[in-house]
Amino acid sequence: MTAHRIVFANEKGGTGKSTTAVHVAVALAYQGASVAAVDLDHRQRTLFRYLENRVETERKREIALPGARFAVYDGDSTEELDALSDEIADGFDFLIFDTPGRDDPLARHVAATADTLVTPLNDSFIDFDLIGQVESETFRVKRLSFYAELIWEARKKRGMRTIEDGKREMDWVVVRNRVQHIEARNMRRLDGALRELSRRVGFRVASGLSERVIFRELFPSGLTLLDKGHLGDLGTSHLVARQELRQLVAGLNLPMPSARQPDLAFAAEA
Repeated sequence: MTAHRIVFANEKGGTGKSTTAVHVAVALAYQGASVAAVDLDHRQRTLFRYLENRVETERKREIALPGARFAVYDGDSTEELDALSDEIADGFDFLIFDTPGRDDPLARHVAATADTLVTPLNDSFIDFDLIGQVESETFRVKRLSFYAELIWEARKKRGMRTIEDGKREMDWVVVRNRVQHIEARNMRRLDGALRELSRRVGFRVASGLSERVIFRELFPSGLTLLDKGHLGDLGTSHLVARQELRQLVAGLNLPMPSARQPDLAFAAEA
């Protein structure tokens, strides 16, 4: 069995990439999948530290939580990275990569091998500039960015290998995190630019996670919004955030293993 590779990649920082990666990993584990994760940002190590905190919480509270097998790679060799990836994901359903928020050769390497490529964006034209540039007056897309061209070429190469090897094509999903209730005309402009670029480049758009303090507060314990029974009383906003996470995971349309038994904690709120 070959693990389905999910790569969270964005050359901009501050888009909620690591937070999204951790929550998707735990959500998949709650659904009964076996998950491995590799953190490629050896300086920040956000995904690694989050999951490390989760293990420590399990130890201190003497509880068992769905989670992931995880590692951090701090080298610069694609061959060594591939070897680590094969080892950590051996027999697992999913392998998640969290990449640095900067241009990085290893991030490019794993992005080109992704089965599902997830690019979180904050809901603004500043972040949109990562994948495309727009005209200042019409807000129509005038050209692809370097990053979008990079992924386009990787998908074309992957497509040729897919035909030869019979594997699944790369699915590129742009996730809109931190959607703000801002002036409606600007939202329509951004929606239009995303739709236009998605047709040209071939990515899908999915709703992500809003800006909520709870995500930052949970980091020291490694807990997630799915860990009901370990979080205490949750307010309405936290329940809404949990539903956002479920919608995000559903929007990724990942190939869930049918033989696994999902944890009922991932079921929708009654």
